[in-house]
Amino acid sequence: MTIYHLVDDAGFGGVNRMLDHLTRALGQGAGEHKLVRVKRGQLSPPRLADASHIVSHLSVCWKNMPLMTALRARYAETPLVHVEHSYSERFVTARVENRDRFETLLSAAYALFDKVVAVSAQQGQWLGRKFVSGNRLAVIEPCVALDDFFALPDRLPAGKTVIGAIGRFDSQKGFDILIEGLRRSNRKDIELHVYGSGADEKHLKKLSGKDPRIVFKGYAESPAAAMAACDVIAMPSRFEPYGLVALEAMAAGRPVIASGADGLAGHIANGAAGVGDNTPDGWARFLDEFEVNTFRRGAVSRRKQAKEAEQIFADRWLQLLGDLTEHPLRFQMAA
Repeated sequence: MTIYHLVDDAGFGGVNRMLDHLTRALGQGAGEHKLVRVKRGQLSPPRLADASHIVSHLSVCWKNMPLMTALRARYAETPLVHVEHSYSERFVTARVENRDRFETLLSAAYALFDKVVAVSAQQGQWLGRKFVSGNRLAVIEPCVALDDFFALPDRLPAGKTVIGAIGRFDSQKGFDILIEGLRRSNRKDIELHVYGSGADEKHLKKLSGKDPRIVFKGYAESPAAAMAACDVIAMPSRFEPYGLVALEAMAAGRPVIASGADGLAGHIANGAAGVGDNTPDGWARFLDEFEVNTFRRGAVSRRKQAKEAEQIFADRWLQLLGDLTEHPLRFQMAA
């Protein structure tokens, strides 16, 4: 088999890190995986010689609809899969003004594919209710290379408790909520280390008010190195289809405090602590009450769960590709 993965994301974020891990994790036993980069909005699909499967990691947007439609037409007899990395129910609440137009876009795009892959059970429930029915929907939680996180030693008590927040400086991640929450907290034995960069950097630094408990550490070239310096990882996201940072923290043995947004609810079900009220006041109450030594317990169990997640990720991709090979769902172009 030759499986082509199409991606229009040029950054080394979660999508590309997942693809790098996917090609390594499946190895040669699941065919040859080839990454093909396309330009968002290009009109013609690439020529993919001898493709047994084509997997789209493309952004679903009106600009990409001509490309997706042409892809389906050119490869009408080839199983096509789309992985939905971006959208979720809370995304719609936070970012979408014209919901009818947005839902029309997603319905039209997903109809072009034999399978649509959700990246969390929570995202999958939303997609199943709104857009994709029956066996056309699969759930495969993403994974990235975790060896550097598994290699980290357990974090031992040492003075102040360091809470880490790692990610893009974008309103999605909710770092403003966390910063305001800490500023309202009475705790003096806590530091918040914020790792990242992005458009909201000036806003976040202004919100911090030069509070000595809040330290901006810059962009983390090595997320594992950043996590090594943290006792706890906080994820106050407003929306989050999955939340790779939570999996990385699990592999590092670090406890996670998270909002219940979308896929983060799944991480809470697997042992992360839910903040409950994802507002500044909610975080202030949580921080005033939490005991870090209680959180530290269970590092071995967290690492074991992360190791199991690696295997589940590979198994589900193998199953998906195998099912489409043995019983391919053929797409019929309208007459």
